[in-house]
Amino acid sequence: MDSMMNTFSDCFNCLPVAALIDEKILCMHGGLLPDLNNLDQIRILKRPTDMTHSGLLYDFLWSDPCKDGINNRGVLYNFCANIVVTKFLQKHDLDLVCHAHQYSALLPRRLCQPIRKNL
Repeated sequence: MDSMMNTFSDCFNCLPVAALIDEKILCMHGGLLPDLNNLDQIRILKRPTDMTHSGLLYDFLWSDPCKDGINNRGVLYNFCANIVVTKFLQKHDLDLVCHAHQYSALLPRRLCQPIRKNL
């Protein structure tokens, strides 16, 4: 079992941190951070790399959007989707942030959170 977990971790460590589609849609696992001033900070993150429990990469992967500032998952950073996402979209001339952590839209047409379908 440890071998399988190590294999998954090795694969994860090679995956891109985010994707920019048509220069207008930013896709990411986690969310935006107060220290994220430009997209180049994402571009220069080294991959493959081992995951640590601190630093920009860790914060970027595990931050969460929220409506009310309440953090139920114990992540390091919660951000108010309405304020942070709107400012980030305007600053970087983006149309949409696709975020993978949760499955309900907090900010319609600006923060996309996919719904999983049973296949």
